[in-house]
Amino acid sequence: MPSVSNKGKNMPESPIRKLVPYAEKAYKANKTVYHLNIGQPDIKSPEIAMDAVANHNLEILAYTRSEGSQEYREKIAGYYHKNNIPVEANDIIVTTGGSEALLFAMGSIADEDDEIIIPEPFYANYNGFATASGIKIVPVISKIEDNFALPPISEFEKLITPKTKAILICNPGNPTGYLYSKEEIQTLAAIVKKHDLFLVADEVYREFTYDGYEHYSILEEESLADYGIIIDSVSKRYSMCGARIGCLVSKNKQVIATALKFAQARLSPPTFAQIASEAALQTPQSYFDEVIVEYQDRRNTLVAALKAIPGVQVGEPKGAFYCIVQLPIKNSDAFAQWLLEDFDDNGETIMVAPAAGFYSSPGMGLNQVRIAYVLKKESLVRAVEILKIALQKYKD
Repeated sequence: MPSVSNKGKNMPESPIRKLVPYAEKAYKANKTVYHLNIGQPDIKSPEIAMDAVANHNLEILAYTRSEGSQEYREKIAGYYHKNNIPVEANDIIVTTGGSEALLFAMGSIADEDDEIIIPEPFYANYNGFATASGIKIVPVISKIEDNFALPPISEFEKLITPKTKAILICNPGNPTGYLYSKEEIQTLAAIVKKHDLFLVADEVYREFTYDGYEHYSILEEESLADYGIIIDSVSKRYSMCGARIGCLVSKNKQVIATALKFAQARLSPPTFAQIASEAALQTPQSYFDEVIVEYQDRRNTLVAALKAIPGVQVGEPKGAFYCIVQLPIKNSDAFAQWLLEDFDDNGETIMVAPAAGFYSSPGMGLNQVRIAYVLKKESLVRAVEILKIALQKYKD
């Protein structure tokens, strides 16, 4: 019998989605499952975006340009200008979600066996994208005890080799909620310029910052024009995860020209989703103001409840809508499966994402989970109550 590729064998499972079969069994057993595992906001998508698709006047659902429609890219550029990011339509390639933008970026800047440095824990699919691209992730470890702060410059510089092509950050961070300061971005800018590397920033959670903190984009730094690549998406910003529309943004013309060849190979991003995403750019600021207040309240509710559980440690997010939680257990994969298969409290249980999948260093994150606070506050309170009861009953 023919065998699958080694690359395929090495592709990691998603810690966010791999437990879905167990959740489905829990549903069949009539359990209620509180989904803390996935960043699917329960906030309604902007009405203006939904209406744009419902009221379209297309007679043919045709291809668009490989880089996305000119009109949409011009409007995206206008959005960036409002956020002090001086880019134009020709600096933007519309992609099928932020995921495709990351694949295009990796394919454009690195060859097989090249290296990208990433502070960990990081978005789990970076492992998958790197494997698919034949790239090696070199982790810089940040710790829950330091609230996942950026490690010292020396920690980055000692990892740089002739094969290093880029540093990749997620800002604000998934899964930690860490928000990089302007000074930290400038520190990273100095490193990449000194060593002639790219700085790739996944900025899909740009709007989601709390406690008066503000997001600072890498492309607000003029000196990063030739070094910076932004990964972006409408998924979280407008609660439009199913649209699968993102973009790759860079002032580096060679990067854009190269990424465009990848875009041409997959033909074009989806037409209806671009219509919805273009309309979403008209969403009023009041929408975001309300969403930020809601998520900040949810974060406060969740973190306070988790801290009240003996033996539990939690990183406090400054942005996005996730946190890493350290539990008094040995293996969160086994615990997460047990929660769905063998446990319930009055017919209710929870689904969490085991955090080992958010690291590339072996043995890291084994007693941690990622929790997404995308549920209403009363649901979060009940979910943490279930977690507390589960920890009392669980035996490693």
